[in-house]
Amino acid sequence: MTQHPEVLWAQRSSETNDEKNVIYLTVNLPDIQESTLVYDLTPTSISLKAKSGDASKGILEKELGFNLDFFAEVVPELSTKKLTSRSFSVVLRKKEKKAEFWPRLTKEKVKNAFIKTDFSKWVDEDEQDGPEAKVEEEDADPMGGMGGMGGMGGMGGMGGMGGMGGGMPPGMDFEKMMAQMGGGGGMPDFSGGAGPSGGDEGDDSDDDGPPPLEEAEPSK
Repeated sequence: MTQHPEVLWAQRSSETNDEKNVIYLTVNLPDIQESTLVYDLTPTSISLKAKSGDASKGILEKELGFNLDFFAEVVPELSTKKLTSRSFSVVLRKKEKKAEFWPRLTKEKVKNAFIKTDFSKWVDEDEQDGPEAKVEEEDADPMGGMGGMGGMGGMGGMGGMGGMGGGMPPGMDFEKMMAQMGGGGGMPDFSGGAGPSGGDEGDDSDDDGPPPLEEAEPSK
């Protein structure tokens, strides 16, 4: 049973430049047996037959083929083709030079699940001659512009902020801390939010002050 291979297409149009008045056609043919390719291009149609796969390598062999009638005429003798181990590409020269795109690839307005837009080559009709087309091609790259993110390496300088983790908390009296360490008091406890008031809290414990409320005589 013959299977329809995937066909990708895109186009350009021009009233004056033949080389920009073309159809890009790519037929995906993975594991094609190149010697089996039969290709025919006429002004109004294209047909292709081929075999793919390799039984000796355990790759299932398939019969591939299709026949398409074009929306408008092309010029076969000015068209080019290229065959690789994975695809067959054709650049078809449109016969009629006009600014408008073909509304579709095929003559008949029918849905064909095997014919798809080649987004790697496609541009909108009103952008095909402008700078927008180049921008779109660059944006299509998944890594486009991400190279600039290498500049984030400069944020490595923020590693110095790691040293702040072992530095002085806000308000800590460095001399007092050293005195405590020298007196065998060890490192101060920063957990309560060390600061001048926190560090002096123990010094006020022997100060005279009002007696605790529970020891006060109840008023009569």
